[in-house]
Amino acid sequence: MFRSTLASTFCRASQWQATRSMSTARETAVAKLSFSAVAPPFPSQPAKSKPIVILHGLFGSKQNWKALSKAMASRLNTNVYSLDLRNHGESEHIARHDYPSMAKDVDHFIKEHSIDRPMVIGHSMGGKVAMSLALNQAPIDRLVVVDMAPAPAKLSSVFQSYCKVMEQIQAAKVRKQSEADKMMAQVIDDIGVRQFLLTNLKRDPETGEYSFRIPLATLGQSLKNLGCFEFETTEHRFDGKTLFIKGNRSDYISDNSREAIRQFFPHSRIEGLDAGHWVHAEKPEEFLKLVIQFAQEQ
Repeated sequence: MFRSTLASTFCRASQWQATRSMSTARETAVAKLSFSAVAPPFPSQPAKSKPIVILHGLFGSKQNWKALSKAMASRLNTNVYSLDLRNHGESEHIARHDYPSMAKDVDHFIKEHSIDRPMVIGHSMGGKVAMSLALNQAPIDRLVVVDMAPAPAKLSSVFQSYCKVMEQIQAAKVRKQSEADKMMAQVIDDIGVRQFLLTNLKRDPETGEYSFRIPLATLGQSLKNLGCFEFETTEHRFDGKTLFIKGNRSDYISDNSREAIRQFFPHSRIEGLDAGHWVHAEKPEEFLKLVIQFAQEQ
């Protein structure tokens, strides 16, 4: 078994604690997800692929995929839906934040909107949500997982530092985005990461103060759950076509995780691009080319 006993035990304990901490039925309910939809440019002509559903990563939103969504809809002449996962973007805030809950939200969205066996694309956290959907036999056609492996892995402490600095900015009640960036720069050197996190900063028109639209306390407390992966290879697998797109300068998909990929997703392949973890943002054209080709494979 590729999965370590320690990691498996940690994830089960985290999920048990999360379940025990639920105090109301609302916390276990399906979240209402905000989304953006791009229609095919030539609706009277045949689509070149199944509809596409896109799932962003931690601290992201549907807006991160706006340009790529339009390009996919145009080149494949198909409907593209980019979602805000629970506790992100404009979607509903619910205290429980783990992969089973997020996968349930997305499965409900697909069925509610009568999306016929879509191709699901997920990056990072969204990649694990997408894999959870597939391994739970949700009605999807194929899968694109962006720089994430089907294995438990403890999240870097850097994500906790992101939550902490955002909480400090919110407590400071800044009135300029430049003030927020200055505070964030004391912790985060990479301007690209700062700009990405600051997309969640919103100004209150009445007070003029900025705050983050995401529930920082909920996400901070849920980071341990986001390192988990709840499936065993002997119990689940997805027989549809699966494409893993790896950032060659990222370690999220390691040599050790390739065995897990083969066991969970027997009809899969891995493609690498010269990029870090945000593959689609760093190499959009190369990424788009891989997705377009994959979407049209028979």
